[in-house]
Amino acid sequence: MPKFAANLTMMFNEVDFLDRFSAAASAGFRGVEYLFPYDYEPAQLAEKLELHSLKQVLHNLPAGDWGTGERGIACHPDRVGEFQEGVGKAIVYATALNCPQVNCLAGIAPEGVSTEDADATLVSNLAFAAEQLKDAGIMLLIEPINTIDIPGFVLNYPEQARNLIERVGSDNLYLQHDIYHMQIMQGDLARNIERNWDIIRHIQIADNPGRHEPGTGEINYGYLFNYLDELGYDGWIGCEYIPNTTTYEGLRWIKPFQ
Repeated sequence: MPKFAANLTMMFNEVDFLDRFSAAASAGFRGVEYLFPYDYEPAQLAEKLELHSLKQVLHNLPAGDWGTGERGIACHPDRVGEFQEGVGKAIVYATALNCPQVNCLAGIAPEGVSTEDADATLVSNLAFAAEQLKDAGIMLLIEPINTIDIPGFVLNYPEQARNLIERVGSDNLYLQHDIYHMQIMQGDLARNIERNWDIIRHIQIADNPGRHEPGTGEINYGYLFNYLDELGYDGWIGCEYIPNTTTYEGLRWIKPFQ
């Protein structure tokens, strides 16, 4: 059966962030993920995890100024120092939270920077991060994102991710496979997963259109969850969706899979 992790950035927004750990545990979740932990002290978050018997499944590397629309700086040649500092910060948090993996958002292509320079910067930064995180016992992931939600994002397809992984040449760099993004970009979801099975280490879900909970759109998640079981997937599935109404009301979809 699937292991679902609540994404606390998107779910349980009916309460303040620090109260979402309790809400997730009360709803039956045993794992949580969220975009960023950096607004809180590591000990504060670790206490919430321990209090509610929750596993921290994933968080992202620092990704620039999110509020102004930045979605990662790994492809920005003029911010390599900032990126490297962010890797160190992520290691501090992931270690304190016993989080086994972090995701690197590649970013939106910077204005005035050639595709070649942005790409070379991304490869170099991923090589640095993969090595630093490996030394700390933490896995690095990269995630293709659709071009509708984030226009200009430099990583959109699993094939691109595979190419990056091969060029970086690290055994500590893998794919975060978000089924919602892949439905928009490619479809053919089961075969897409199978083609990339060797590099997938984390899966996220939402339905399409709307990025709401499973059962609200066109994706046959019942089939895909069974398919993942058949493939032997034993990792977490991050519920990175926007509840259509309230989080609790929308959780009826999960009952058949618990």
